[in-house]
Amino acid sequence: MQPLNRNTAQITQARPTKVIQFGEGNFLRGFVDWMIDLLNEKTDFNGGVEIIQPLDKGIYKLLNQQDGLYHVVLEGIQDGQTVQEKRLITCVNHSHSPYADYEQYLQLGENPDLEFIISNTTEAGIAFEPADASPESTPASFPGKLTALLHRRFTHFNGAPDKALTIIPCELIEKNGENLRATVLQFAQHWDLPADFINWIQNDTTFCNTLVDRIVPGFPKDTINEIQQELGFEDTLVVKAEPFHLWVIEAPESVAKAFPTEQAGLQVKFVEDLTPYRTRKVRILNGAHTALVPVAYLQGLRTVRESVEDETTGPFIREAIFEEIIPTLDLSTEELNQFANDVIERFQNPFIHHELLSIALNSVSKYKVRVLPSVLEYHKRKGQLPQRLLRSLAALILFYKGEYNGEQIPLNDTPEVLDFFQKAWQKENAAETVQAVLANQDFWGTDLTQLDGLTALVTQEVEKLQAQAQLRPV
Repeated sequence: MQPLNRNTAQITQARPTKVIQFGEGNFLRGFVDWMIDLLNEKTDFNGGVEIIQPLDKGIYKLLNQQDGLYHVVLEGIQDGQTVQEKRLITCVNHSHSPYADYEQYLQLGENPDLEFIISNTTEAGIAFEPADASPESTPASFPGKLTALLHRRFTHFNGAPDKALTIIPCELIEKNGENLRATVLQFAQHWDLPADFINWIQNDTTFCNTLVDRIVPGFPKDTINEIQQELGFEDTLVVKAEPFHLWVIEAPESVAKAFPTEQAGLQVKFVEDLTPYRTRKVRILNGAHTALVPVAYLQGLRTVRESVEDETTGPFIREAIFEEIIPTLDLSTEELNQFANDVIERFQNPFIHHELLSIALNSVSKYKVRVLPSVLEYHKRKGQLPQRLLRSLAALILFYKGEYNGEQIPLNDTPEVLDFFQKAWQKENAAETVQAVLANQDFWGTDLTQLDGLTALVTQEVEKLQAQAQLRPV
């Protein structure tokens, strides 16, 4: 089997670097670089990527050993059909470590072809680090490294407005672009950088808020031997991902023209406000996950896929999505239904073994953020209570008892939450337990017992689940 590099793969074309990417992890390589590769194939984008390893330890040397080449393997269900695709990614020109050669890193900012900076350095990555005292030595933080690079570019091109860049962070925090801009400006002041540079950042550099969505399990260690045999290469950087992808970017029209994803048929939306799309993802995708877990687990199911395909929990979660969550959202019905159908297909992905217990972590806080807003909005709009979403709440309360049908449930939450439920389940009956849980404003941000009829409905559902357990064989 051949090693993978540009010689063995016969990839001779070098593309001008248009993108600097902070982060060499699975997600960016299976999401952003995959898209850029398709842009190069289907449009006149013709852009290469220089990858920056943001931490001292990483895989930049492995990437360079393969000349930036690696394969993305897509596996899942799309439009009712099983998808298995393998694509050689050729857009990565080189990978760098600022810790190994800081000056080489800064010189990337002098490239006249550079247009974009993209990042994914974890949710904690966009933060000010006062210990980064100067741009003269390698800053520890990502925003510090970015500020130093931008300042080098500003200086090299004498502050030319047309050499300012578009920054597209993919970190999973709200207003990620705005937060990154604020942190860069904080570093500029911390380092006493010129006022002209600060104006260039504020007025000429574009920072985009974004929302990303794709499951990228990463390196397929269980099937890598078979995959490498099919590829004919010893690729040590294979990335596995689902077919579904969505990238919502708040940006001016000029960015959409410079990054022509629509021409490539990619699911990238350039919008003025991504808030409705974030709400859609949290309520439908994340909310359905959270609503499904306790209901399915108490039915004896253990994975997302078998839960969605089950004759009882499958209809339950579909009805919860289409009849109780979607009516609370403000995007077009067509968009919402399409996204919901995509979500169901993603849940059914036979190539991803998604354990319910892995989603069950901190389920109380997840229910508050992901499901409760749908409950309250449904009641506000309809004047009724959403029975399925409240059945999920009942199942959640019973789930946190830590035992069901004679089987122990391995709970994973904060000590405060677990201690509260332990005491709540020592009450005289289920009605008192439910009353205590629903009245806990630390959990829900409000006293749910004040919502007319909610306590009675949840109590009724808890009692039904308790009765079912008594009827089921242990």
